[in-house]
Amino acid sequence: MIQITEAAQSHFRKLIEREAIPGLGVRLSALHPGTKRADVRLEFAEPDELSGDEWVIDCAGFTLWLDAPSAPYLEGAQIDYETLPTGGQLQIRAPRIKGMSPGPDAPLAERVQWVIDNDINPQLAMHKGHVELAGVGDDGVVRLNFGGGCHGCSMVDITLKQGVEKTLLAQVAGVRRVVDITDHDSGANPYAARGSQAASASPYGKA
Repeated sequence: MIQITEAAQSHFRKLIEREAIPGLGVRLSALHPGTKRADVRLEFAEPDELSGDEWVIDCAGFTLWLDAPSAPYLEGAQIDYETLPTGGQLQIRAPRIKGMSPGPDAPLAERVQWVIDNDINPQLAMHKGHVELAGVGDDGVVRLNFGGGCHGCSMVDITLKQGVEKTLLAQVAGVRRVVDITDHDSGANPYAARGSQAASASPYGKA
């Protein structure tokens, strides 16, 4: 499942021997798996620091523990250590860590959710906002709730039309229209208060 080259194992083994802590091993996990922000975390760990459900991978001279929830995203991962003139560099390739984009035959709601998670919400997060999928009708109309800084934001209409709807129409076949069903009057901490005339250079507005 996880391929660790001899060079990488030797690198880890030397570091662990230098620490001289009984039972010390390496824990591998995925951060933000299934999203564009996904990354791999490698850290030293002692047995009493484990959650108990890790997968155990025996290596030469040490143990690699694989975080159980991360396992599907790290399937086929490769860990290597390359020696360069300026020093060594650890290389990790995890082709599944950002998840697998649903195919064209997947349900429309699933394909919409993928784009929301991987394209739209990372953009909105820059303005402390996000959207949640409330539903997708048979007519291709996507209903969304805005949250965070987008909830009650004066720029939310621009965000909806120039950012969210434009993205979904371009990337998800079958989407016909996107509507906002949020009760914006109840927004407690909008990014831009109602009545604000602030302009935005972002395609996702200030929401």
